[in-house]
Amino acid sequence: MSDRTTYLVLPGYQSSGPDHWQSRWEAGDPAFVRVEQADWDHPDPVDWVARVDAAIVAAAAHGPVVLVAHSLGCATVARWVAGAPAAQTALVRGALLVAPADIDHADVPELLGFRPVALPRFPFPAVVVSSTDDPWVTPDRARHFAGSWGARYVEPGAYGHLNSDSGLGDWPEGRQLLAGL
Repeated sequence: MSDRTTYLVLPGYQSSGPDHWQSRWEAGDPAFVRVEQADWDHPDPVDWVARVDAAIVAAAAHGPVVLVAHSLGCATVARWVAGAPAAQTALVRGALLVAPADIDHADVPELLGFRPVALPRFPFPAVVVSSTDDPWVTPDRARHFAGSWGARYVEPGAYGHLNSDSGLGDWPEGRQLLAGL
């Protein structure tokens, strides 16, 4: 086992395009590895969680693992934590959970299988980052997720869904939060 940390990138519904901060981080550093899903447009929660689990186990064989999730990726991490045995969750050193989508209130038929949002306490350090004007989650719900998950809550201001439309570029503030884990 090496000391090289692998940052597993977990995009949300429809994945993260080339201008998204997740994609930029991947392009700039081979330690960032995207967990590919079979179908980004019709997500199956069982399959998505299984792929995350397999990626964590594979990456942990080479060193520490940190999760970098966005939107539906956050709900996927929560489902994984809720169903994984302690030996599996112990493989993760931390998680950056950005713009967690409130699936319970989303009017998107493709996402109904992720209801309800799982609310387990995470056994590793986590940070939830949510903007004040995110169309997918209210600040109150994002704070509720953070509290339930035992995560620190960060509210950077009005940046929408903290995605490529938010104009974050490489999002250095996000990298600082990740470094704090």
